Order: sequence, then structure tokens, then C-alpha cells
Amino acid sequence: MPGRRTPDEELPAGGPLREVVPTEHAGAFVVRVDGHDQSYVDLDDPTRLAFDYVRRMGDVVDVLPPDATRVVHVGGAGLTLARYVAATRPGTGQVVLEPDEELTALVRERLPLPRGSGIKVRPVDGVTGVAALRDDHAHLLVIDAYDAGEVPEDVVAPAFLADVARVLAPGGLVLLNLADRAPFRRARDVVARLRAAVGPVVLSAEPATLRGRRAGNLLLVAGAVPPLEALRRSAATSAAPYKVLDERQVSDSFGGGR
Repeated sequence: MPGRRTPDEELPAGGPLREVVPTEHAGAFVVRVDGHDQSYVDLDDPTRLAFDYVRRMGDVVDVLPPDATRVVHVGGAGLTLARYVAATRPGTGQVVLEPDEELTALVRERLPLPRGSGIKVRPVDGVTGVAALRDDHAHLLVIDAYDAGEVPEDVVAPAFLADVARVLAPGGLVLLNLADRAPFRRARDVVARLRAAVGPVVLSAEPATLRGRRAGNLLLVAGAVPPLEALRRSAATSAAPYKVLDERQVSDSFGGGR
């Protein structure tokens, strides 16, 4: 099948190196851009989320109510989370905003989407793509965009997060993936902006990251009623244990941002 050959790569003149690299598991591949691992895709089992932080994102998907049927992704790469949603919540309509058309073409060729997935990839950046969406469209809006290993400033800017709030349906949630380390200067700013634009914020992270021992992925979940208890149940049974901070704990540990 397509994806089971030797590693594939594209290097347009002056552009980033895009690769689809086989792993030790048959049917599973890593999507890599300029040496940065972007996605882990298991074609045979899309519910297998190998990266710990993506598993935590899947835990958020799992606690959505049954009528949450519209998901928007800012950032796509290998479409791992979109594939997970399609497999676990059939019938969900998904829009993925991914400006790297060469990467999308490579992923479609090497890691094809299943028929009837409901996933639509639009070749636009997050700011442009969200601006084109109607009010109250998304039940879940995922911001997981990286450029050279960093979250672009434009997808955590106050103006963009205000537009995200416009697009969010009543009762909907925003899930934002942010890499940071103690003393969490950028995370403090993003928490403050997200709270001001969308509403209460809860946060999950590995204990070692919260203790300042190493950098890691902070997952921010914002909305009218972030599903705190459900996420804590998932954290307690996870193969890679993590901590979930409530609104007060987020304010205590990540307050003082701009």
C-alpha cells in the first residue's frame, strides 16, 4: 500500500524538508518537517495516538458531548487528531486549515485518508481560514500549529483568539497546544489572552514539565465549562500520567500574563 516504501521526502527549492518516515511498527509513520516530528500516523489503527500530548488531545475529544459534530483544526501536518475524530466520532464534519500545500499533498499520497472521513483540508493559514468561517460554527476548535518547532505568534494573538471566540458555538471548547518550559513566560501570556477571549481555562501537562524539570507540551482547554472532572479521570488512567489544573490552579501557576 502507499506509505510502506522507503522514506519519502520533498525539498522544493528554498523550501523546508518534508519527510514521511516508517517506524518500527508496520503501517505506522512519522511526518517530519526540517527535522521536527510533526505527526505520528498509524494507518491500520487511527485511534493509536503514540505521542503523549496527542493522546491528551484525544482525551479532550472523548469528553465532548454526542452532539458536538463540527471540529476545526488550525494546523494539520499528518492529520493525526482529525483521523482520530473520524474513527471515534463517525459523521463529524472536520475542517483542517493547513497552509503547507506541499506537505498536504505528500500526506495525501503517502498516508491517504479513509473514504468518507469527513475531513476537508483547506490550503490557508489559521488567521485567514478562521476569518472565513461563520459565527457559532465549531463545537471544538483545535490550535496545534508549529513553524520550526515554535507556535506562530499570529495564532495566539488577542485579535485571532477573539475571532476564534466568534466561530465557537455555544458550549464549545478551544484546545490549544503550546510548548513551553518554566518559568512559562509565553504560556502566561497565552492563558491571559485565551481567558479574556474565550472563557475559563484549564490546563494539562506532564508533572515533570509543571515542576520545571524539562520543557513540554501544555494543553489549554477553554470554554464556558471546561470538562475538568472528565479530563482528570482520563489523566488518572492514562498510560502516560499527567496533571490537570483547574481554573484556580491555572491562575496560581500561570497568572500574571499580558
